[in-house]
Amino acid sequence: MEYKMIDTKQGKLRGSAANGAVSWKGVPYARPPVGELRFRVAQPAEAWNGVRDALTFGPICPQPQSEDTSLFGSGMAEMSEDCLYLNIWAPEDDVTGLPVMVWIHGGAFMSGSSSIPLYDGAQLAFRGNCIVVSINYRLGPLGFLHLSPLGEEFDSNTGLSDQVLALKWIRENIGAFGGNPDNVTVFGESAGSMSIAALLAMPSAKGLFHKAVMQSGGSQYLAPAQAEGVAAAYLRYLGVDGGSLDRLKSASVQELLSAAAALMQGAEGGSPGLPFQPTLEPSTLPVDPVQAVSEGSAAGIPLIIGTNRDEGAFFLRDESQRMDPEAFAGMLHRLTGLDNAEEWINRYPSSIEGQAGMMTDLYFWRSALIFAEAQSAHAPVWMYRFDWSLSNHPFFGKAVHAAEIPFVFGNLVLLPRMGVRIEPAMQNLSDAMRSAWQEFAKSGEPSTAALPWERYEAENRITMIFGTEILSVQDLEREKRERLFGLNV
Repeated sequence: MEYKMIDTKQGKLRGSAANGAVSWKGVPYARPPVGELRFRVAQPAEAWNGVRDALTFGPICPQPQSEDTSLFGSGMAEMSEDCLYLNIWAPEDDVTGLPVMVWIHGGAFMSGSSSIPLYDGAQLAFRGNCIVVSINYRLGPLGFLHLSPLGEEFDSNTGLSDQVLALKWIRENIGAFGGNPDNVTVFGESAGSMSIAALLAMPSAKGLFHKAVMQSGGSQYLAPAQAEGVAAAYLRYLGVDGGSLDRLKSASVQELLSAAAALMQGAEGGSPGLPFQPTLEPSTLPVDPVQAVSEGSAAGIPLIIGTNRDEGAFFLRDESQRMDPEAFAGMLHRLTGLDNAEEWINRYPSSIEGQAGMMTDLYFWRSALIFAEAQSAHAPVWMYRFDWSLSNHPFFGKAVHAAEIPFVFGNLVLLPRMGVRIEPAMQNLSDAMRSAWQEFAKSGEPSTAALPWERYEAENRITMIFGTEILSVQDLEREKRERLFGLNV
């Protein structure tokens, strides 16, 4: 194994080179958020003496076992509260001033990590001549429990504070790895994309990144009263009352996870789907992200935003998951905030396919359109939809949630383990998406010589379709958009 040394502000790191890229894994960007630092805003990492090996991924945030990580062949990594680590990939040749791409993983704010093989950044770094960074952040109750009302020993949105601190670490250190701290692009999927929506609205994140890519996730937050209800229910499951708040710091990780599971099962205090998510809170996220962005909080930050054609089919796969109309309307109300969600029920078939389609349209596409509209008044925006699917495949049979990720990362090599034969058309699609994302990170425009891509503007509403064919469509599904969202969205 060939090693490569880098000096950071905290100390020396030893990384490893392979297949044209160098990686540094398990790099601490914060102090371990344990003991008295549990449920507190992340604090900068401390220095170390000597050389620190950065050859393996760090632990991931404690979470339930996730089928989605094993889906792409990762298995479960070591879990620990001491989880605030990031990973860096760079081209093997010594270079300077490269664009930086920072990946924020998804997982409903409850699961996931930066070490899933699907997120390996070697191909992006090597083929795109850029620096790729992926980060862990706190999840579930550790990262998204609204506790600041309990007093100065507790903070809210700690998972978002982790992301902000990681971006600060990148700004201070990425030059040593060949990156340009003044050309940083954040990109993320699902909860990672929703995190980016929050970062675009957060005063503490201003200036830490310069472009954004939001894949399958728009603005998502809890109002303070909702978040306080979730926290109160969680504390009851944990057995905490007003006189025993110290138990929040002393309870075992397993007790914290068990209380979270009980909360999810009981669906008390707010959305059963996403009880742990960003909360509107004065010191961290003071304003609804859509409102903040529409008022110019992210002025000058170019944006790529999009969805997959069949997002909802990832969550609603068979008849056993079909809900009665009242329950489904309630779920949509909690997820989207729509007061009239039940009015849309009759517009879709009552089948599982109808409910999946409704989730795709109302939860994913609608939120992307609203966010694109808000930001397009202040910066260039590009819209896409991912349409590729593989007939009769158990996962890729539709263009479901997360299906675009191996194409963006250039990691199609992982797909044969899922029974997918890689065809030239798939590689061409991956090259087109990867190149567009990387050109955007480099220049702020996703157009390439092979694929011109017009901006999304109110006059034309251009959407790039990434499917078996790649084509640009004006005002995609206009009649549906007008029926669902009105003429002004």
